[in-house]
Amino acid sequence: MIITKTPFRISFVGGGSDLPAYYEKQRGAVLSTSIDKYMYISTHAFFEKDKIRCKYSQTETVDHVKDLQHPILRTVLEDFNLKGIEVSSIADIPGGTGMGSSSSFTVGLLHNLSALTGRSYEKDALGAGACRVEIDLLKEPIGKQDQYAAAFGGLNVIEFNPDGSVAVHPVKITEETKNTLNGNLKLYYLGNQRSASAILAEQKKNTSQESKFQALSTMVGLVYKLRDALESGDLNDFGALLHENWLLKQQLASGITNPRITAAYDAGRNAGALGGKLLGAGGGGFMLFYAPLEAHASLDLAMKGIEAEPFNFNMEQDGSKLIHVER
Repeated sequence: MIITKTPFRISFVGGGSDLPAYYEKQRGAVLSTSIDKYMYISTHAFFEKDKIRCKYSQTETVDHVKDLQHPILRTVLEDFNLKGIEVSSIADIPGGTGMGSSSSFTVGLLHNLSALTGRSYEKDALGAGACRVEIDLLKEPIGKQDQYAAAFGGLNVIEFNPDGSVAVHPVKITEETKNTLNGNLKLYYLGNQRSASAILAEQKKNTSQESKFQALSTMVGLVYKLRDALESGDLNDFGALLHENWLLKQQLASGITNPRITAAYDAGRNAGALGGKLLGAGGGGFMLFYAPLEAHASLDLAMKGIEAEPFNFNMEQDGSKLIHVER
């Protein structure tokens, strides 16, 4: 049996510039961190050697890989040409909540099967391989940030170049600043799991508009402002930069926000949060706030009033890793 453990991620600023509609014209960038919530993928030999069994939210047992209904499992298993295998997944967070779950699944699956078959599983290869599966083969209208965040782990500036290459630059942050940042971040689950595809497809289309493109360019600029603040240990502007990014992001597509999301964000700001954003493409999932410790009790109370559940997490730095190998 082989088990991989692959983190989910939180993106702070720059999201949307990892779409080709933007970075093919001008370099995109995001600043994000992986967190201590994970996708676990296990594989082992299946008793029936001529079949394939996959367990996720459903269980599929098929004679031929092409008959699998799960698109990522079907595509990756076909690529590895495997039979007589059982693949299972367990996640700390459900899909469709803005944490990059599908990419964590893809990275973890590639990592697991690469270890099983003796292929390379360097972090760059995992990030690029997951992009190939999701974007090139499955034609999902998504960007590249989630795949590299899951593969590399840690707090990074991830850059997306016009030639299609991706560069991951760790943010050089002190332990004191990291602890302060981690302590001031608050996360709440709003519910409403959703697919990001429709919102991202609209955003891709809208990027051709000059005003949308300029909004994304401003968001990319915020990435470097936030990096500099973190590396200098100055968190005074962290909330303000999150807030500016959120205001810009709402301009990119119609489905990013809705009345409940707006009410939650306004309630959080009124309770003392200095800034925040909805995670993921939009429409639902998790709301992130940056707030001083003295405002946390008021923030919890405000979110309880709109039935948003607090969700505890910590930043992590390992990225996808093997946690069990027994052949």
